[in-house]
Amino acid sequence: MNSALQVRRNSVNSMAVEGRGEGGRDGSTRFDQLPNPWRGVRSPGARRKGWFVLLLASLLTGVSGALAAAQAASFTASLDRDTIGAGESATLSLKVEGGTPADVPSVPGIPGLSIASIGQSSQFNFINGRSSSTVAYNFLVRAAQPGDYTIPSISVSVDGKRVATQPLKLKVLKAGEATPDSEAVGKNAFLKLAPAKNEVYVGEVLPLEIRLYARQGNLKQPPQLNQDGFTVGKLVQQPLTKTLIENQYHSLLVYKTFVIPAKTGKLTLGPATMLLAVPRPNARVNVFGEIIDWMEANLASEPLTIDVRPLPTNNVPPDFNGAVGNYALNATFSTNAVTVGDPITLSVQIAGRGPIESLSLSSPDKWRDFKIYPPITRVETSDQFGLEGTKTFEQVVIPENAEVKELPELTFSFFDPERKGYRTVTHPATPITVHPASAAPAQPTIVATTTQNQNEPKPATDIVHIKPRIGTLAQIQAPLIQQTWFLALQGVPMLVWLGAVVWRRREDNLANNPRLRRQRQVAHNVREGLEELRRLADTNQAEEFFALVFRLLQEQLGERLKLPASAITEAVVEERLCPRGVDPATLAALQELFLACNQARYAPQRSSQELASLAPKVESALRQLQKLNLDEHAD
Repeated sequence: MNSALQVRRNSVNSMAVEGRGEGGRDGSTRFDQLPNPWRGVRSPGARRKGWFVLLLASLLTGVSGALAAAQAASFTASLDRDTIGAGESATLSLKVEGGTPADVPSVPGIPGLSIASIGQSSQFNFINGRSSSTVAYNFLVRAAQPGDYTIPSISVSVDGKRVATQPLKLKVLKAGEATPDSEAVGKNAFLKLAPAKNEVYVGEVLPLEIRLYARQGNLKQPPQLNQDGFTVGKLVQQPLTKTLIENQYHSLLVYKTFVIPAKTGKLTLGPATMLLAVPRPNARVNVFGEIIDWMEANLASEPLTIDVRPLPTNNVPPDFNGAVGNYALNATFSTNAVTVGDPITLSVQIAGRGPIESLSLSSPDKWRDFKIYPPITRVETSDQFGLEGTKTFEQVVIPENAEVKELPELTFSFFDPERKGYRTVTHPATPITVHPASAAPAQPTIVATTTQNQNEPKPATDIVHIKPRIGTLAQIQAPLIQQTWFLALQGVPMLVWLGAVVWRRREDNLANNPRLRRQRQVAHNVREGLEELRRLADTNQAEEFFALVFRLLQEQLGERLKLPASAITEAVVEERLCPRGVDPATLAALQELFLACNQARYAPQRSSQELASLAPKVESALRQLQKLNLDEHAD
C-alpha cells in the first residue's frame, strides 16, 4: 500500500511538505527529493520533529499492513438497480473477495421471479507485493408482475468457512411506469419512424424507415411495428452509419420497409418497439475498457398519424379490380391457327411497381366463344422488397366454334397515385384462324351369318409346335454364395455395427465422466492456445499474449485441481500445489509465469524476441501440469 504523508510546519512562513512514495519501488517516502528552502538550517527542535515524523510514518505503515493481513474473506450480494418495470430485468451480483469459494453459489427459487445465471468474472490485483482476488457470479433477475420482492440471504463456503450475504429488496413497477433508469435509456438510444409522406391513398405503397439512434448499445431483436389497419412488408436492415445529434455522435441503424393501408381515415401507425441492451448509469468497465454493466431497455417510438384517402369514385374503369401502382401490359400467344377444340396458351405479363403479388386479371366477359381454364401465375421481383417486377399469367383458352376470328382485346386498369387518377393499359385483339373439326370415320358393323364360305382360310390357333433346336448355350456361373467377394461383402454390416457400438460406448463414457470431458476440452484449448501464443509473439501483441497465458494457466490448473478456472489465482500455487508434493521446479516455473503476467499489466511493452522466448516456457509448464496426478496427493 502506498502511504501518503503530509507534514505541516508552523512558522512565520508556513509551508507544506508532502511525500507520496515516489522515491522507490518499495513505496518508501524519500523526503530528500522534496523542495526545502530551509535545507542546511536545522535547529535541535527541527531534528526532534523529523525523527517524530519518521517514527509516525513507520507506525502507520505497519498498522495498515496488519489491518490488510487481518481482513477475512467476504461474500456480498448487490443489485445493479432496486427498481425495475414489469418485464424488465436487473442483474444480481454475488462477489467473493479475499478467498476461493468451494462451489458456485446457488440462488434459491423465489415466487414471481425468474433467475438465470449469465456467467461469472474474476479480478486479480497485485499492489506492493500483496495480491487480492475477486470472483463475481452474475444472475439475471426478471419479474413479470409488479410488486415488492425479497431475495433471501445466500451462503457459500470460502476457504473452509461459511459466509452469507444480506437479504436484498427489489421493487417491480407496472409496465410503462417511469423508473430511475428511464432517463439514462433516453440519453443512450431512441427510435424514430420516418415515412416517405403522411398522406396516401388506400392500397398505396408507403415506404417507411425505422431509425435506431444509439450512443452505446447491443441489439437484442429487430424492431416490431404496430400494424393496426396496415399491411407491413419485408423488413430490410441497412448498413450502420454515424450521425451528429446535439454535438454528440450517435450510431444510426436504419430498417427499411413499407406499409399498405387497408382502410381509409386517419390511421395511427406505430409505435415501433425494440429490445436493446444499454449501459447502466455509472456502468463499470473491465481492465480492457469494456463496459460490463448492461441493462435491457424496451425502446418505443412516437406513433404517427397517416391520412388515408379513399380512391376516387368518378371515371372508374369497368374492369378495375383494386390494383394501385404503376404498371404495363404485354401478351403473347402460342399459336394463331388451330382447329375447334385445340388449346391456345395465352401468356399475359403485368410489369411495374406496386404490390405485384396481389394483382389479378379482370373477369373474361369478352371470351364467350372460348372455354377458359384458371391461370397459372408466376412472380419475378427485381428489388429486395418485392415491389418491382413482373407477374405472369399463363392461361389456356379453347375456341368452341369455327366462327371465332380473333382473340379479344386484353385490358388492365389500375389507380396511379402519382397522377391521382385511373389508367388502363391494353393489348389489341389478335386475329386467329379456327378450322372446323373433321367428321369422325364410320365404325364397321359386324353382321352374323349362318353359312360359311368354304374358300375362307381357317383361323390360326394359339398352339405352336415344339421347338426343334435348343439354341445357343451359355456356361452357368457359380452361385453368389460360393464367390469370395460376396462372402466378404456380408461382413460389412457387422463391421459397421461394431463400429457404431464402440462409438456409442465412447460417447456414453464421456457423458458419464464430466472430468474426462473437461480434461479433453482443456487439452484441446491448450493446443490451440499454444499456437495462438506463437502467432501473438510473432506480431508482438504483448497485452493479448499475457492475457492468453493467464487464461491457459487458469484452465489447466483448474482442471488438475477440480476447481473453476475463474477461481485460479497465483495464491493457488502455494495453497494447493505445495502441500501435494509438486516438483519445486514446476512450482517455480508457474510462479515465474504468474509474475510475468502481473508485471505485464503495468509494463505491457515487450519485444517480439522476449515473447517468443517465453512461449516455450509456457508450453513446458503446461505439459508438466498435464503429467501431474494430484489425486494421489489429495488431502
